[in-house]
This record gives sequence, C-alpha cells and structure tokens, in this order.
Amino acid sequence: MADRTSLSHGADIAPARSWWGWGDPGQALPDAECAELAALLPGAAGTAQPIPSIASLELPPVRVSAPRTLAHLVSGDPADRAGHTYGKAFRDVVRALHGDLAAAPDLVAFPREERDVVDLLDWAAASDVAVIPYGAGSSVVGGIEYRAGTHSGVLSMDLSGMGRVLEIDRVSRSARIQAGALGPCLEAQLRPHGLTLRHFPQSFAFSTLGGWLATRAGGHYATLHTHIDDLTAALRVVTPAGVSESLRLPGSGAGPSPDRLFLGSEGTLGIITEAWMRLQDRPVHKASASVVFDRFPAAVDAVRAVAQSGLYPANCRLLDPGEAALSGVAGGGRSVLVLGVESAHHPVDGRLAELVALARDHGGSTAAGDSAAEAWRSAFLRMPYIRDGLARMSVISETFETACTWDRFPELYEAVHRDVGAAVRAATGAEALINCRFTHVYPDGPAPYFTVIAPGRRGSEVAMWDAIKAAAMHTLGEHRATVTHHHAVGRDHRPGYDRQRPEPFALALRAAKQALDPAGILNPGVLFDAAG
Repeated sequence: MADRTSLSHGADIAPARSWWGWGDPGQALPDAECAELAALLPGAAGTAQPIPSIASLELPPVRVSAPRTLAHLVSGDPADRAGHTYGKAFRDVVRALHGDLAAAPDLVAFPREERDVVDLLDWAAASDVAVIPYGAGSSVVGGIEYRAGTHSGVLSMDLSGMGRVLEIDRVSRSARIQAGALGPCLEAQLRPHGLTLRHFPQSFAFSTLGGWLATRAGGHYATLHTHIDDLTAALRVVTPAGVSESLRLPGSGAGPSPDRLFLGSEGTLGIITEAWMRLQDRPVHKASASVVFDRFPAAVDAVRAVAQSGLYPANCRLLDPGEAALSGVAGGGRSVLVLGVESAHHPVDGRLAELVALARDHGGSTAAGDSAAEAWRSAFLRMPYIRDGLARMSVISETFETACTWDRFPELYEAVHRDVGAAVRAATGAEALINCRFTHVYPDGPAPYFTVIAPGRRGSEVAMWDAIKAAAMHTLGEHRATVTHHHAVGRDHRPGYDRQRPEPFALALRAAKQALDPAGILNPGVLFDAAG
C-alpha cells in the first residue's frame, strides 16, 4: 500500500537526565535560587543540601552476574545503577540527595530488540532475579524502586534502546512504535508524515511510550482523548509465559479486551515492546484565552458547563486562587480558567468564542491578551525543577492528583484543605500552602491536582511526607475519589488502591500474575504483594 511505510531508523533524541532529580541537569536550580525560594517560607532550612557525586555514593555490592551470552546487554556501572534506583517523587529526590541508594539494582540491562527482552526474562526467571521495567524513570509513585527484598538480585530493564517508529499506516492513521521511544523522539519520527500522537504529559521529554502505556498515563489535553488508553490500537507484550500480540482493530466486542489487561499493569504482567497507536493530523489552527473569576465555586460551575457542552477544548485548566498566585497568573484571590482549542482542518475562533461565552455566563471576565496562558505554561514546565530546588532546602513540595464526580468535588476540596492541612501541622508544626488545579475535565467530573508546600526538617523529610501522603489517600477514599487519575499506583499508592479495587477483580488479577509470571519476577510489590 502506497500510504503504508516501513521505517528502519529512529530519531535519536535522548536528552541528558539527572540521576538524582528531575529532567535536564542543566536546568536544576543553583544554590542561591534554592535559598531565595525557601526564604519565602518561615522555618525552612538556610542552606541547600549538596548534590552527591556518583563517586561518593555507597552502592550495595552486586549480587548476580549475567551469563556470557547476555553480558553485552548488561551494565553494573555505578552511574547506571544510581540513575535507575528511584523515580522522581519527592521522597525519591530526598533519599538520593542524602546518598541513600540501598535499593539500587544489581544490574541494568539495555536490550536493543525484542529477542533480547525474551532472553533476559528467561535468565531472570531461572535465576530468581527481579526485573523492573524502566522507560525513562519519571515515575512519581515508587513504580521503579525494588522494595520486595527476597530475590537473589534485581535487574532494571531499560527499554530506551528500542525507540523506533517501525511502520506507519497513513490510510488508517496509525503507527507501530517500539515502547522505548521517548516523547520527542516519537514525535520527530511522525512529523515528516504530518502526523502526531498528540499525547503530551508534563514528563513528555523524559518518559516513553511504554511507560505511558504501562501506567495508563494522562496527557496534556484536558478533554476527549485524555489518557493513552484512548490512543491504543494494539499491544505486543513479552511475558515469561510467552508473547502476547493483540489484533489491530478500530473496535471489537470480542470478549474482554486483551489490551486492557496490560494497560495500567505497570510492568507486573509483562514488558510492552511495541504498540500500534492511533494518530492524528498535526494541528494547524490554534487559539487560547483566559477567564478570571472572583469566586472559585463560580469558576468550578463554569468548567462543568464547558465539560458538558460537547465543545471539547484541548486545554481547560482551572487554577484556584492559590495556584493562580503561585504560578504568577493572577492574584487578589482570583481563580483563572485557561482555555485552548485546536484543529488540523477547521478554524477554531468560533469554538473558542462559545467556550468563553459559557465561562462569562458563570461570572467570569476575559483577561486581556493571552499572557495568563503563557505564564501558566512556563510555570507548568518549570515546576518540577522548583520542587527539586525546594527539596534541597528540606521544604516539602509535592503533589497528589485524583478524580471525582462533580457533586462530590466541593466537599472534597474543603476536606483536603482541612484534613491534609491538619496532617501537615501534625508532621511539621507549620501551616501548609495547599493549592489545586484541574488537569482534566469530563462531563461527569473533574480531575483535581493538589500541591502541598510546607517547611520540613532536614533528615525527616521522607517520614513527614509519608504521613501527609497517608492522610491524603485516606481523605480521597473517604470522599470516593480515585487514589490516582494519571500518576499510576506504583508502590506509594498501594494502600489506597487496595481499598479502591474490588476484591473479585483482585483475585482475577493475582491469577493473571500467577499464569503469566509464575516465578514472580516482574516488578514485585506493584499493584499486589510479591507473593501474589
């Protein structure tokens, strides 16, 4: 078929990545800026925690060695082991800064093709070596940290060497893509064909297709196709029991979906190596606007009207007064709604005007120009680096996200401020700054994203955050909100997930684990206990 292309090369866009914190090490805040930020919080530490050098780290000894036939795929280099120990949650960054790398994997594998994955899994299963699938390490829920403690060794399997777009079906607008493709690498290979996956999480530059699929990641777009699930046509997954490959179809009613078994399985049932993904033509027409509200409840009502209108804005971010002020978007106790629309085929100004009119009907006023949208975007991309800078000052600065129905949101919002605020006071002795924004919205409810900032005590940061996190999960459960909307379960959300998940489904999931991974080597401790 003339419009179906097989590709044999990839776009090697692999940015430098910090071993201890978020993203590009060149973007990390210098000591002086860390101190300036912390000075805004009474009680924060006065000096920045030094960043340890790789040479200074005390890594646990390597306990296993790969067979000669696999040695060329495996590394025991300290830098590789350190960089694959943790994800990028607050507690991960703090432990790395303190030089605590007790959970470092023994080895890191870099497969180049699916056969390598099969061979590595065969060896690991026979040798009782736990395998932690690794995309780019941006997990913020303990998804790549080994905590089970019973295996003879731990292998981190880094899929970044498998990052090519293998085939493009222009007629059906889809592509077969290897799971190790980083976001920019993936889009660079689609761009010459006028196509895009249109999935842009905050971690876009530092996460992979396989990671998005395994964690059911949410993208930047706030309505309609919000999760990677919506864009998935078929999966190819290597399990210790064999290779699973689903049939690429626009839809099917043939029993439970095999793809749904592996989407969100977080590396516990198999390693995703390829996927057929649904693509879109690249947008040509774009427009955005910002609407300011004096009252947050009125802003919430406006967003609900937008979500139920069928107009499907690409961007629909509501910032509460605290978030708007923190981002430099608005002050004076005002909330801001950032709206954006786009299309590959039709002008969008009319649709934006309808959305703005809906918001104005609920008491909003249109902001002059588009500065709020740009200010929010800059703050959004910079925030992980600011979080790391505050962590160096022993300031607790972390987030949790959820989703609930519209009728439950007002009570949830109040409960988070009340109950999580109380947990912060109990843990730190200080008042917390708790902000909220909507990352995604649906006709039946929003996805609120909460930020918690408070001064901590050096050496006690992890214990403090764990106490606050436990309170947050309890509050979400009490108000029938999900423990996670798009960050995944990992190990950090396990208590909340165990309460949320129906027990018959838990039985079925454990049975699937036993059937596909009888040796129990795949990411033990995620979703369910290592023993099943």
